[in-house]
Parts: sequence; structure tokens; C-alpha cells
Amino acid sequence: MKMDHRDHILLKHLQADSRISNADLADAAGMSPSACWRRVKALEEAGIIDRYGAVVNATAAGLTFQAIVHVQLARHSEDELNTFIQAVSTRREVVECYATTGQSDYQMRVLCRDLEAYNAFLETFLFRLSAVASAQTNVVLREIKRNTGIGF
Repeated sequence: MKMDHRDHILLKHLQADSRISNADLADAAGMSPSACWRRVKALEEAGIIDRYGAVVNATAAGLTFQAIVHVQLARHSEDELNTFIQAVSTRREVVECYATTGQSDYQMRVLCRDLEAYNAFLETFLFRLSAVASAQTNVVLREIKRNTGIGF
């Protein structure tokens, strides 16, 4: 799908408030409500809009420990990689995970209730995965920038 200026306006407003009414969204983009609805549906069907959701303040929700974890694997066989990916994908503490270049094979953002809960995550889960050789933890002291949307 080739996007134009109006699509960018729609996406900008939907990222800021996914609960915006179709009428207000149409006004912001200078479109009729029916044309706006069709355009949003086309963005969804093209996979440009992946999903809708709420942005939750982790600290206010009781998750006061946040870390970036750099994971190095000892084994890179297809089975071991699939096992690692499947296991990490099911853990609620892992809110983001990326396969990366560089010294570490994966970078994860992990949220836990506190340091004790994070230690339990390491001992009972991460270090028990046979593919994991090591994990380096960088504790997040404070967020400087956190943006859930992409810029247009």
C-alpha cells in the first residue's frame, strides 16, 4: 500500500489516542467520516496498523524493576534457537526481545515487581535454558525517552 499525507495524519492521531472517534479522526485528516473509516480499514488490512492498545505506566502498575538484558547463546542450532525464542515469547516479564548483531545475540527489556522477582526470573527461567551461555543485566535507572509510536 502506498501511503500519502492523509495516511500519516491518521496514523499520527491513532498512535496518540487509539480511542479517538472516527468523526474526530476524519476532522483531523480533513476527510469525510466514511472515507476516513475506509482508509483506516485499508491500513489495517495492509498490516500497517498492527493492533490497538493502551500504554501502561509500569511503575504505577507495580513493576518497579526494569532492565535491559544482553543474552549470549552457547548453542546456535535451529532447535536451540527455536526453544529459546519460544520460551522467551511466553514470559510476561520479557516485554521486548530483539535478535541483534554485536557481542550479544539477543537484547531483552524485562519488567519485574522488584529485584527479588528479577533474580527469580534469572534463576528459575533464563539460566535454565540450555542455549543461554550468559546474560548481562543493565538496570534502568530512569527513562529518558519512551515512545510507543513511530514518527511521521
